[in-house]
Amino acid sequence: MRTDFEKVIVIGYGKATGEILAYTQERQADYGCFLEFIEHEPHTLSITRRICEERGIPFASIPDKRALGGYLGEQREKTLIVSASNNFLFPASLVERENITIINFHNALLPDYPGRNAPSWVIYQGGERTGITWHYVTAGVDEGNIIIQKSCAIGPDTKAYELAETLMNLACEGFYECFDSVLQEKAVARPQGFSPDRRMYRSFEIPGDGFLDLEEPAEKAYRLLRSVDYGKSGIFPPLQTEIGGKRAEILRYRKIAPEKKKEGADIRYLPFSDGDLLKIKYRVL
Repeated sequence: MRTDFEKVIVIGYGKATGEILAYTQERQADYGCFLEFIEHEPHTLSITRRICEERGIPFASIPDKRALGGYLGEQREKTLIVSASNNFLFPASLVERENITIINFHNALLPDYPGRNAPSWVIYQGGERTGITWHYVTAGVDEGNIIIQKSCAIGPDTKAYELAETLMNLACEGFYECFDSVLQEKAVARPQGFSPDRRMYRSFEIPGDGFLDLEEPAEKAYRLLRSVDYGKSGIFPPLQTEIGGKRAEILRYRKIAPEKKKEGADIRYLPFSDGDLLKIKYRVL
């Protein structure tokens, strides 16, 4: 197999990035590209660092944005940058370089939900389907031509961390499927066709502005709770609410059958239209 790319740089973190890195290294002999990995967001128990150590892949940790941009800008070979689970915004000066091609994984079906924390927003807004997009990177955030997309359903009880894991698996599948066409520069990419005033989701934004209104229907409250639920990852701060004129913090929630209801001073129940109850445990601040 033939490619004009001399180097492949994978940037990202986490399990899915580790799988993408391992797959790229397994295919390295097919194309003869030099492979290296950059971790921009360091993790104490880094699976990607371990993979690099086990497989002899050059590893670099570059948490500083300016330093990372500078390093990538030093590349003189024809280079493919694979941005997988990566929050670094590539500067226009790098994207526009003739010897640099960048592909990025986005955890939504672009042009919908560009920006950050897409799984949360699609749950919060009641979406029934979502998916992933691999696209070429341009100077505009999440604006580049689409290489491949894969979709999945969102269940009525799906939480953000569950959806995120499903999307990571789809990202790996999509990468494997488009790998050869990208390396051979034969990928048939299509424009997104988005509106210039489309909504961009920022890292500082929280669904519902981080506030749970206990006067809202249980269905809407449940969507909000599930949309910010990343388990122990702490992507969002705990939701707050107001009880008896006092600010309170949501500790836990669960959808239960009415016969399992137990009263408590720090518990509120909201009724679903189907007869079930949304159990909310809180603490007054």
